[in-house]
Amino acid sequence: MSEDFQPKPAKRPALLTQRILIYGGVLLLVFLIGFVPMWLKVRGYASELAIARSELSLLRLQNTLASATIDARRGDYEPARQAASNFFTSLRAEADKGADSALTDSQKQSLQSLFTGRDEVITLLARSDPASADRLADLYASYRKVMSPPS
Repeated sequence: MSEDFQPKPAKRPALLTQRILIYGGVLLLVFLIGFVPMWLKVRGYASELAIARSELSLLRLQNTLASATIDARRGDYEPARQAASNFFTSLRAEADKGADSALTDSQKQSLQSLFTGRDEVITLLARSDPASADRLADLYASYRKVMSPPS
């Protein structure tokens, strides 16, 4: 009877390997079930963040121009000149970004007319000319008109 009883060692390692592969597959599936929805949510938030950054960039430009206008009205021509210069520099940089710009193509074309009076406005501010305040106010109104969404 002792001859009939022989252990079967070859089956045990194969069963253990198969079990480990099944557990690994289940673990991977559970990971993916949790990962995919979070990835989709993060992708949506990244899109919203890019939109918010574009809007912020445009609002900063408007704020800089408004600051220059207010400074010129108050008679603070040097801070107004610096703010106007920063506005034109930032606006040019935004327009030159190409496809990454927060500006649409029609806005870029409309804004080209604002660049034509740049040197004149900055020169008036450098000379502390009171007419510069009116020019900046007109420039601000033109900028807002170009940037306002179509009705």
